Amino acid sequence: MLNTIYPGRDKISTGVSEMIKIYVRERQKVREGAKQPMFRIVAVTGGQVQIELTHFRKFEIEQIAKDIGAEVVYLQEIPDEEKKKA
Repeated sequence: MLNTIYPGRDKISTGVSEMIKIYVRERQKVREGAKQPMFRIVAVTGGQVQIELTHFRKFEIEQIAKDIGAEVVYLQEIPDEEKKKA
């Protein structure tokens, strides 16, 4: 089995790819009934994916995940009473 060390990484690839996860949250500044994308990608882990846009529709995120074999994780909003005040 061929092992590869990638520059800038502490990991050795053994040919087995990691599960890619796409973390998504709902946008906060979208008005009800507006025909605007409702989601924002917060992070991608387990692989390298180049993202060109900042706002996405749910079906767009799911199609990207399907095409690259990723799992989508929808983050929940933190209730106001749990947020720390600065």
